[in-house]
Amino acid sequence: MNPLPVLLFAAGFGTRMGPLTREKPKPMVKVAGLPLIDHALNLLTEANTPKVVNLHYKAEILRDHLAGRDIQFSDESDAILETGGGLRRALPLLGKSVVATLNTDAIWQGVNPIETLMNAWRPEMEALLLTVPKDRAIGHKGAGDFIADTNGRLTRGAGEIYTGLQIVRTDDLVNIPEDAFSMNVLWNRIAERGGLYGASFSGRWCDVGQPESIALAEQMLGETDV
Repeated sequence: MNPLPVLLFAAGFGTRMGPLTREKPKPMVKVAGLPLIDHALNLLTEANTPKVVNLHYKAEILRDHLAGRDIQFSDESDAILETGGGLRRALPLLGKSVVATLNTDAIWQGVNPIETLMNAWRPEMEALLLTVPKDRAIGHKGAGDFIADTNGRLTRGAGEIYTGLQIVRTDDLVNIPEDAFSMNVLWNRIAERGGLYGASFSGRWCDVGQPESIALAEQMLGETDV
């Protein structure tokens, strides 16, 4: 399929990072010498992929860092909108009803996760979430997020971990009354219609959500047995 527009979520406060985000936004925290936002952008290998970054906390630092690149910014300086509200705010810049979103606080090892997701997308899907088995989710302590049936449809449960990467149809966002809301609100509506699907990532993934995760991510990047 042709490259989809991608929203990179970069507006959060990163409070779990403690002092590392006191003077800079979380996407500027470095792993292996490179800011997290650059690790995320490096996954977008198609030169013609439209890219939007949403901004709130210490937005000017990210604007300056990304200046000169082919990136548009969705300004959320007036309010924190959470992931669902942030996606709805960015829709005029994304320009399509089917888009991809990517969290910027993770490190990946293995095949390109975006290519994995694009190859798994089918027209009957309303949302396709990239998940990873718990034994390949480095440093993640949760019980799991979703269980897939034999057709790939997802239900909530202690199965695989959501990685923060998805393809989603955005048409139903206009029907959600809240200004600020999580993507979970949209996913629940989609799941009720049987349109929530998952694809499993074959590599390894590290959620860089707290300071100790940086060393785990750097160790993972240095390993080759994927």
